Amino acid sequence: MTRSGFVTFVGRPNVGKSTLTNALVGEKVAITSDKPQTTRRAIRGILNRPDGQLVVVDTPGIHKPRTLLGERLNHLVEQVLGDVDVIGFCVPATEKVGPGDRRIAASLDGYPRAKKVAIVTKTDAATRDEITERLIEADSLREDWDAVIPLSALTRDQLDVLADELLSLMPEGPALYPDDVVTDESTADRIAEIIREAALEGVRDELPHSIAVTVDEIAPREGSDLTDVYADIVVERDSQKAIIIGRKGSRLRDVGATARAGIEPLIGGRVFLSLHVRVAKDWQRDPKQLGRLGF
Repeated sequence: MTRSGFVTFVGRPNVGKSTLTNALVGEKVAITSDKPQTTRRAIRGILNRPDGQLVVVDTPGIHKPRTLLGERLNHLVEQVLGDVDVIGFCVPATEKVGPGDRRIAASLDGYPRAKKVAIVTKTDAATRDEITERLIEADSLREDWDAVIPLSALTRDQLDVLADELLSLMPEGPALYPDDVVTDESTADRIAEIIREAALEGVRDELPHSIAVTVDEIAPREGSDLTDVYADIVVERDSQKAIIIGRKGSRLRDVGATARAGIEPLIGGRVFLSLHVRVAKDWQRDPKQLGRLGF
C-alpha cells in the first residue's frame, strides 16, 4: 500500500521553511536565504520513498502585506493551503512563541480538510530546556495537532521522523509524479531563482523585495560545449542598480560567478552567463509590471 499527497510548511518569515523543504527533498529546490521573504513562488519539491511520495509545496512566509506584491504572496499562500493534505506549522526552537505564531496557528481553522503537524525547527541551535519549552508552547497553540516534532534541518536530526509522520498522514494512492522528478519548475524558473539568490547575497536589507530576475534566453552555443544564458536583474531604483553592480562592476561579477556555479550542475555543462541590471520603477506596486515579472 502506498500513500502520496501534498504537504506545505507555514510559519512566520525566516523560521526555516525553505531549508526544511530542501533537507527533506535532499536537493536544493527552494532558494534559501537568511533574509526573510525570499520565497515568492509555490515551489514543489518531491520526496520519493518506498512506501509513497511526498510533494512539498513551499510558500512565502505569511506576513502583513505592505505592497501589491505582498498581497499577491499572501493570496498565493491561501490558495496553496486550500489544496494540501497536510500543513506543517513551524516555530524555531530559538525564539519564544509570539503573537505572529499564534495568529498563523489560529488561521489554520480556515483549512479544516488538511491534517496539521507542529514542527519545532532549528533544534541544533537551542538548549534542551528551550526545546522542551517550545514543544509545550507549540503544542498548546491548537487542540488538533496530529503530531508535534522537534528537528534540525541542518543536522538532519529527526528529519526521518517527520517524513514518516507526514507520509502516514497522506491519503492512500499511487505516486503523483514520476520517480525521477524532483521539482515541476521549469529550468528557466530555477535559473532565475539561483541568480536572484546570488544577487541577494551580502546586500543590505532594503534590496530583497526590490529584486526580480527574468531569464531571456537559454541557448547552446554553436560549435561549443557552452550554454549561453541571458538574464536581467530588475530593481526599482537607480540607487539599487548601483548597489548590485558595485564598484567598477565588481559586485555584479561576483553575482555572476556565484550564480554560474549553481546553474552549471543544473544544466549539466559549462555556462556563459550574461547579466544585465535594469530599473523598473516601483514594480512591486504596479499590476502590469508584476504580471510581466511573473507574479
